[in-house]
Amino acid sequence: MVYITLFLLFFYLKIARVHTKQEKVTLLFVSQHTLIALSALATLYYGFITEPWYFLIPAMWFFFIIAALMVTAMMVGIFIDGIALVGLSRIYRFLPLLTLVIVTLSTSLWVV
Repeated sequence: MVYITLFLLFFYLKIARVHTKQEKVTLLFVSQHTLIALSALATLYYGFITEPWYFLIPAMWFFFIIAALMVTAMMVGIFIDGIALVGLSRIYRFLPLLTLVIVTLSTSLWVV
């Protein structure tokens, strides 16, 4: 479950980086970024306690690359018959839900 949370964290961070460059940052996004930062610290701390570092660090590097490639593919656009299949504007709407999922997974690591 640590690895799923880490992948979602990197995915969120890449989307948030693109979002702050393209859109105006509101108080909602600042609060989401704060929650994600706390969840990231808690997940990394838990990961280094429970997993060997030589498994965790390459996995984090792999997740970082995969998340970057996924966001880049969405920025370039995935088109079918001239219509965008998935765009970043569609992904921006799911950021609050993604924040909730990440915070829930991060806290469930410590509870279970």
